[in-house]
Amino acid sequence: MSHTDTGQAQEATFDAVVIGGGAAGLSGALALGRSRRSVLVVDAGDPRNATAGHVHNYLGREGTPPSELLAIGRREVAEYGVQVTAGRVTAVRPWDLPGTGFVVTVDDGSEHVARRVLVASGVADELPGVPGLVERWGRDVLHCPYCHGWEVRDRAVAVLATNGMATHQALLFRQLTARVTVLLTEGAPRPSDDDLERLAARDVDVVSGDATGVVVEDDVLRGLRLASGAVLDCDAVVVSPRFRARADFLVPLGLAPEPFAALGETLGSVIPADPMGATTVPGVWVAGNVGDAMAQVVSSAAAGLKAGAVVNADLVSTDALAAVTARRAQFDDLFDESAWEERYAEREAIWSGRVNAQLEAEAADLAPGRALDVGSGEGADSLWLAGRGWSVTGVDFSTVALERAAAHAAQAGVAERTEWRHVDVRTFEPEPEDSGERWDLVTSHFMHLPDGGMVDLTRRLAGAVAPGGTLLVVGHHPEDLTTGLRHGHRSFMFTPEDLLPALDLQAWEVQVTEVRPRSTTGPDGDPVTIRDSVLRARRRG
Repeated sequence: MSHTDTGQAQEATFDAVVIGGGAAGLSGALALGRSRRSVLVVDAGDPRNATAGHVHNYLGREGTPPSELLAIGRREVAEYGVQVTAGRVTAVRPWDLPGTGFVVTVDDGSEHVARRVLVASGVADELPGVPGLVERWGRDVLHCPYCHGWEVRDRAVAVLATNGMATHQALLFRQLTARVTVLLTEGAPRPSDDDLERLAARDVDVVSGDATGVVVEDDVLRGLRLASGAVLDCDAVVVSPRFRARADFLVPLGLAPEPFAALGETLGSVIPADPMGATTVPGVWVAGNVGDAMAQVVSSAAAGLKAGAVVNADLVSTDALAAVTARRAQFDDLFDESAWEERYAEREAIWSGRVNAQLEAEAADLAPGRALDVGSGEGADSLWLAGRGWSVTGVDFSTVALERAAAHAAQAGVAERTEWRHVDVRTFEPEPEDSGERWDLVTSHFMHLPDGGMVDLTRRLAGAVAPGGTLLVVGHHPEDLTTGLRHGHRSFMFTPEDLLPALDLQAWEVQVTEVRPRSTTGPDGDPVTIRDSVLRARRRG
């Protein structure tokens, strides 16, 4: 991990910072840690279910106390190098360097740079303003039948109706006990006639009154005290809280909690996200109650796992793209004139001095005329053509290579049939048609340009061919990358068919599009079959 100075504190750069150390956050951290990601979990230490005695509906962990489950989770993530620190996140902002990620600020003043952020900070439950409810929350003041319903089976349950969820909650708890009463408080929506009929059919009592407090004796809930002075006897109180997303720290990113509703009732706020947990801010995911207030512990853990896996996949994609960019940079000198000048100058000969096999195969029967050898290098192809009676113009962007080719031509006795031009084919354009600067053969062997640039070069070379003349373009087939003999990537190589878009087929007769195998020696000294892509076309006269 690298380090950076944010101006307040020097902290590590993490692949991911997870905000929240509950089931969702730790599950996401586990998935990332097992993927060998550097992960920091920042946990405020106030889990939503802290007052609950046990976790339920978590297969394999049924009845586990929440604190024990989190302790197990912390031990498990630590085995994979995940760091967990105590603190409350106060802000998340983009990092100053584009593409770096985010700065996560904690209430102790520390700042942590994260490539990605997974928010699993949960929600805060805001209860109706009846004295005593908060103190009994999670024990015998409840809201979820799946979390606590079994524990109050066959007990007397009072549903405190403060919004339109009362009928829904009453019928759910009626599945667990026959002793359910709905208390309609002043200002709460009155159940519809259909709802009242359903409640009556299920023997759910409906009474009116305002609750003024909770009656507790010897730390046992006995009922709800009403404004009239009467007490509604019950062993548990069911309420409908408002769920407020703990995510104000995301505001600097332009990501604010939004209202959500169920059964037509607005119940609170969450951070909206897609099914994989991705928010509208690239690089920020959510999991658990902060994005789904109704999620239980097991589903929050599942959401954390899913989000953690997606965060890792996103980092994998980003890292692969960066690796491609870095790898391509290694091959920049393949297209750099000064690099080739240096390469030629370092050795007496770069190439074998023999004619390329496909030029010999394709040009042997052509009547000699004027030829343009593109990327002529040390001149082997040009000399072979000149020796067969062609007048050859060799072009290359290395002056060292051109000087060497001219010397070879003089030694071979064909200097009068050769000329050498310093040309960068990346910017080469043929002269106008009436200039007379046209050739009966334009040949290019193993010239490779990145990002599909050979199609454009083939188009420009075709423009230099005289009517009735031949265009011959030969290169390394993409399959050669598997031999260990070729460097670069797929966009350097081409098939014959890749080049066809460069030719107007009404003006050209395509004579050869072949992939020709030939044998050479591999890096380990063993024979290797390589493949040449061959395109030959004749310009119609």
